[in-house]
Amino acid sequence: MHKILIVYYSRHGGVAAMAEQISLGVESSQDCEAVLRSLPEVSADHESGAASVPEQGAPYARVADLEDCAGMIIGSPGYFGNMAAAMKYFLDQTSRLWLAGSMIGKPGGVFTATSSQHGGQETVLTSMMLPLLHHGMLVSGIPYSEPALNQTRTGATPYGASHVAGQQGQALSEHEISACRALGKRIADIASRLARDAR
Repeated sequence: MHKILIVYYSRHGGVAAMAEQISLGVESSQDCEAVLRSLPEVSADHESGAASVPEQGAPYARVADLEDCAGMIIGSPGYFGNMAAAMKYFLDQTSRLWLAGSMIGKPGGVFTATSSQHGGQETVLTSMMLPLLHHGMLVSGIPYSEPALNQTRTGATPYGASHVAGQQGQALSEHEISACRALGKRIADIASRLARDAR
């Protein structure tokens, strides 16, 4: 089974819900397995620290997880049109993998949630793409053959899956769920094809 790593930071649960849907998309591909990993908060207080195991949700990601995967999908809420500090902090620790070329040629994708329709979703998604491109990954979005992109009144973009959470943290819409699953399946299918071609 090809492991597709889904690394996410979720503060209010929207991004975590997306990660679950993306994992279903990954596992709809016959020979791929979704591996969910979360990220702890980061703090400006140098004495703050998170428990080594989260109280709930997916285990915390380790840089070593990236070496073992056949593809990776990362997700973060949007803050002022950019990824959360927790995701940036994690990605900043991957220089060793960059030097070794460990991620070159692996497929990658991105997803986000914001509290408003115009919360900078597409800039958040592109901000997360940049480190993946530096790693030499094959970054893919969601093509317009996915009906949700043309029908949505909430989230879903060609850059990656997205969710409009609203001020009250509303549930994923039908189109957002479709986009999440489409992204997971797409990255898994690309990883499978690359593995077959390498044989």
